[in-house]
Amino acid sequence: MTSTDDRADQLHAAGLDGQNRTALGRMLGTGNVGHAEVGDDGIMRATIRIPEDELVFDPSIVVFPHGGEVELTLINDDKNTHCAVLPHNGDPKIIWLVNHSKGTARLSLGGPGTYWYGSTTGNDEGRGLTAALVFGGEVPDSAKIDRPPQPRP
Repeated sequence: MTSTDDRADQLHAAGLDGQNRTALGRMLGTGNVGHAEVGDDGIMRATIRIPEDELVFDPSIVVFPHGGEVELTLINDDKNTHCAVLPHNGDPKIIWLVNHSKGTARLSLGGPGTYWYGSTTGNDEGRGLTAALVFGGEVPDSAKIDRPPQPRP
């Protein structure tokens, strides 16, 4: 296999693109990548689905341009109940998603970085129902360390 092969083809050939193939569930980070939209009110919004019988958040990685206020709409298209334990400045937020339901979560995530979340019910995380919210941008001034500028790529 060469490095020019399509990633989706590589995951499929290895049996890592779905549940109950090579692994019990999906591998972390093997799903789709989405981008949040910034509204006129400055709130970044994204919609995430749990497709039927796939045990994955889709997209499994959502990219945000910077930290701030986030509104996630989560849609459970599956026949099973799931949840999402979501990162938030302060205590995590939990949204319960019965089968064929929809919910909205408002989060405040102030800085750049990768924030992981998942469904903690019925070994959903162990079977692949995990995802990431990835924030770009700069660290707020209040969180910067007093040190010389560091090299950047």
